[in-house]
Amino acid sequence: MSRFELDSRSATETQELGRLMAGALEPGDVLVLTGDLGAGKTQLTKGIARGLGIDDEVTSPTFALEAIHEGGRMPLYHFDLYRLHDADELGDAGLWDVLGTDGVCVIEWGEQFADELGDERVDVLVTRAEGEVEAGGEPLRHIELVSHEARGDAFVAAVADMLRGQGLA
Repeated sequence: MSRFELDSRSATETQELGRLMAGALEPGDVLVLTGDLGAGKTQLTKGIARGLGIDDEVTSPTFALEAIHEGGRMPLYHFDLYRLHDADELGDAGLWDVLGTDGVCVIEWGEQFADELGDERVDVLVTRAEGEVEAGGEPLRHIELVSHEARGDAFVAAVADMLRGQGLA
């Protein structure tokens, strides 16, 4: 298991992190985004889409559960599992159809299904720092990447190296 942590001072920085993360993603990768409402999960996903070369408008698929974004170097399968309460619903959401296939799966609110998803994932924890507000009135966000297996370790290391190389970590 490996970890990497950093802070984001704005939605723009969070999107930029996502854009950089996309450079380390490979088909079949799974990112499980965890954080309170408004913490920045969708902003991160917007950046991932841009980094993959996808021009679609990215919003959280809260009611549709899944959005498929194509047109980049690989598809982005974006899930929002906030409204699901039982693992039996994952199949109906379409998750098993795309997990581990030709694109990357970004799953918001998937932490409750960690056992079903298995270890072949990277957890991305996004939290707002209580009481800490940056210039412009945006809350400081703390972002932590946590891997659970070898591919995830390689992804986390690649992201850390890219950010250090750009002086962002």
